[in-house]
Amino acid sequence: QVQLVESGGGLVQAGGSLRLSCTATGRTSSINNIGWYRQAPGQQRELVAHVNALGFPNYADSVKGRFTIFRDMSKNSVYLQLTSLKPEDTATYYCGSGWPALYWGQGTQVTVSS
Repeated sequence: QVQLVESGGGLVQAGGSLRLSCTATGRTSSINNIGWYRQAPGQQRELVAHVNALGFPNYADSVKGRFTIFRDMSKNSVYLQLTSLKPEDTATYYCGSGWPALYWGQGTQVTVSS
């Protein structure tokens, strides 16, 4: 079993930055394939960024150049650095383990004001 706990969300003005954290407990391999997703009200959950077992990241076009995903294997954690935030980035952000994601955290809210 894998448990994922996200943190780091909050309210920020447009152009600001946040760092989201996701720590996994349970299987130590749970962050080998792990990603960040987001869901805005009334919309489907979408992939924001993912890093695979070899450490190669990929990003949604909408966040390329603004968001960075990285892992700390020693802490069994994955992070998402959000910069140049826009109001359309407002959503609940989730980390998901696996590809496709099988385990989910509870989410952390990011709100970007204009």
